[in-house]
Amino acid sequence: MEELLKFAPRPTGAGEMFQMLRDGQPRTRADLASITGQARSTIAARIDLLMSAGLVAPAGEASSTGGRPPTTFAFRPGARVVLAVDLGATHARLAVTDLASTVLAEIEAPLAIADGPDVVLAWVAEQGDKLLETAGRKRDELVSVGVGLPGPVEHSTGRPINPPIMPAWDDVDVPGILRRHFGTAVLVDNDVNIMALGEHRTAWPEVTDMLFVKVATGIGSGIIADGELRRGAQGAAGDIGHIAVPHAPDVPCRCGNVGCLEAVASGQAVAAALRDAGLEAETSADVVALVRAGDVAASRAVRQAGRDIGSVLAACVSLLNPSIIVVGGIVADAGEHLIAGIREVVYQRSLPLATQHLRIVTSHTRARAGVLGASAMAIDHVLSPAAIDALIT
Repeated sequence: MEELLKFAPRPTGAGEMFQMLRDGQPRTRADLASITGQARSTIAARIDLLMSAGLVAPAGEASSTGGRPPTTFAFRPGARVVLAVDLGATHARLAVTDLASTVLAEIEAPLAIADGPDVVLAWVAEQGDKLLETAGRKRDELVSVGVGLPGPVEHSTGRPINPPIMPAWDDVDVPGILRRHFGTAVLVDNDVNIMALGEHRTAWPEVTDMLFVKVATGIGSGIIADGELRRGAQGAAGDIGHIAVPHAPDVPCRCGNVGCLEAVASGQAVAAALRDAGLEAETSADVVALVRAGDVAASRAVRQAGRDIGSVLAACVSLLNPSIIVVGGIVADAGEHLIAGIREVVYQRSLPLATQHLRIVTSHTRARAGVLGASAMAIDHVLSPAAIDALIT
């Protein structure tokens, strides 16, 4: 430990002060001195360090109260970029963003996670390089990569842990593989966690307790509690897809149990039920298309899926007491049928105190939730006080 401390960057204080500028609001040296209680000379020295790193720049002059107008300084989110990667069971979306999560270039394509890490991560590396070119940014401007995977992830190592729909991915060093290609820090998390983070930061930053529910090929949730993403001891928090649905048929689930929420109410489960009824529905997208076309059987099936999801969420509401439940994923694009089914059961079965101010809504960020969350995760890592101090020193 002493050896590590010997070479650790010494805190400059600039990293802590920089956090006050991350909101993008221009401030003068006097403003920062007033907020921190530090001397103007100390503030000036730290501003100079941040400007030398390109993270802060002059932003015009403030109103004068007499004499020369003071200069304001603000965060430069375009100084660096991050690569955000959202991998689902059958799709991929990549985006290059600036340090405020503004999307500069993005791509979405079908991609089967079951093809394995060699194929999928090689594709991510290739497309990431192309997106940097499209955004007009150089490799040395890339400071971090954020990745979401459709399975449990040990966040501290970024390795998938026994992911049920990801054969050959167990314990794969995803961060190491991508780090060797991109030469920068790589953060990995469960896909629904990053969707929850993206939705929270973008649409509901003032909300401290939120549950994000993804309904697609599978079903999962991300938990925001006290304003922070909660992952649990092994990264499995929010895995509601494998909670047994009360009174559900004994439909086998890919986890090995029967009657799981995912087995009876996911997009794949609804598609299978519709096929049994004689309709053409192979995927979640087919289910959504049938509902939008006004098919009565599909609409009823999606609403019943909502009720089944609601029966599990009612328990979650009593346990977590969120102020808002956000429903995303492709099946949420079926319109009000899914949400109506969820609301029907949650409001009926949860305690009045827990639902008094509870809102249940569809995602505002929709298909971009994952890349926005992956971007936020990557940015939080590189703009932490310690990371800023290390960059400067």
